[in-house]
Amino acid sequence: MTKSLKTPCIGVCSTVFGDDVCRGCKRFQHEVIQWNSYSDPEKESVLTRLETLKTQIMESKVLILDEQVLKQQLESLKIIFNQDTNPYCWVFDLFRQASQSISDTSEFGFEILSSQTDNLLVLKKIIEEELFELSEAHYQRYFKVEEHFNAS
Repeated sequence: MTKSLKTPCIGVCSTVFGDDVCRGCKRFQHEVIQWNSYSDPEKESVLTRLETLKTQIMESKVLILDEQVLKQQLESLKIIFNQDTNPYCWVFDLFRQASQSISDTSEFGFEILSSQTDNLLVLKKIIEEELFELSEAHYQRYFKVEEHFNAS
């Protein structure tokens, strides 16, 4: 299956204010700027990195009990999600778009694992911050290499 190669932009770009990593979509500044000139494999690489990070975070916070129920609920709420991504990314999209609409997670086919909180709005904030921190660490590690060498 091929993934959608649409931009992951959510319209909350912080790179215009000088951030190296966008607080909205978590892409790197150069990826945001050059997105339209990227080849499909380049776009796929960015999307795969974001999917991997989201999946890693969500697997530590929630357990999907019934993928079909989750999918049906997303569709009924008209949540925008990519069916070709890992279902944990679907939960991420649900949190991002409708966490305030969920009163019983079992009705959506998942349960909260996190002992940090059972408040979905708080958990959404924790997840967003963790994704930003992981994206920023990845950027610092692999794209700011020249600064590390120049500082030596």
